Amino acid sequence: MKAIYLDCNATQPVRPEVRRAVQPFLDDAFGNPSSLHSHGRRVRETVEEVRGRLLRALGDPKGRLIFTSGGTEADNLGVAGAARALRNKGDHLILSAVEHHAVLHAAEALAREGFRLSVLPVDSRGTVDLQALERAITPQTLLISVMHANNEVGTIQPIEEVGRIAREKGVLFHTDAVQSFSKLELNASRMPVDLISISGHKLGGLKGTGALYVRQGVRLEPLLRGGPHEQGLRAGTEGGAGIAAMGAAAEAALAERDVGGMERMKALRDRLEQGLREKLPGIELNGHPERRLPGTLNLSFSGCQGETLLMALDLAGVSVSTGSACASGSTEPSHVLEAMGLARERIAGSIRFSLGWATTAEEIEEALRRIPPVIERVRLAKKAA
Repeated sequence: MKAIYLDCNATQPVRPEVRRAVQPFLDDAFGNPSSLHSHGRRVRETVEEVRGRLLRALGDPKGRLIFTSGGTEADNLGVAGAARALRNKGDHLILSAVEHHAVLHAAEALAREGFRLSVLPVDSRGTVDLQALERAITPQTLLISVMHANNEVGTIQPIEEVGRIAREKGVLFHTDAVQSFSKLELNASRMPVDLISISGHKLGGLKGTGALYVRQGVRLEPLLRGGPHEQGLRAGTEGGAGIAAMGAAAEAALAERDVGGMERMKALRDRLEQGLREKLPGIELNGHPERRLPGTLNLSFSGCQGETLLMALDLAGVSVSTGSACASGSTEPSHVLEAMGLARERIAGSIRFSLGWATTAEEIEEALRRIPPVIERVRLAKKAA
């Protein structure tokens, strides 16, 4: 039985373009990019070429791009680095209730240092409350962090409006674009965004590489101390292989988007939802029905426990993730679905299906054959228990 992978928001399969880009770094391109000899210069050229390519993709070739170990570190550097650098100007941060834990926990750590936090509510579709944002801003506000698109339900936030409000008030604006970069339009020269976090493996690159876009003039306090790497903002030898992989993955993903790749993905997502609804009763969509990522489908199945359903689907050869954090060992329900005000039972029965560059129409049709019988068995078992 061929496995069907529908957990692409967690990570994507490595693209063939990435394999080709990485191969030299497994052979003779092993130099330290800070070394002045030819082995080092060769890797440095790749690092800087990819940096420029990503800045152009983000729409601001004059900006700065700091390579990190992934989206989590990029979020931490964007939030904590900016807040600490501006500590003499204020002590107040604003973030949404549905941010990734990389933002939430970074902000909580800052609160233990004396910073004050305001957490913005969202509506039942996961969209941030702009009026609450305007009310929350004070003369002491340093930074607003609102993600571009949510990793669990796919809801796309109104970041242009958030950025406009931030600009009018003279507040820095950070957005976590780990899920949206290459899928949605994101142009830092046209959008009022000061800091943007992205990640390589979400694009089909390698795990362990991410980046933080920094608008010119924005100051950061580094998290890691050591050498003068990454413009003095991120000590540690740059990983040439991961950076080359990220560049190749981004180039392939953006090219895919330009030729209708997101429309294809949306059609597959909608076919999956339609097919499940045709075969099964008791399904509710979590997130915005239109303003969401093209490959994200978060559904609640009545009469099911998400964790039980996840394991049963895995046995049937379908890889998905639960809308709850239980998959990572926690017994707490999803903070995103809770913030949306969903009922406990609905949260408990939620499953996230997420599609990517390698998902095919044949896989979706096969998934539609495998998933309904599993859900029916899980429902019967729970009813009998």
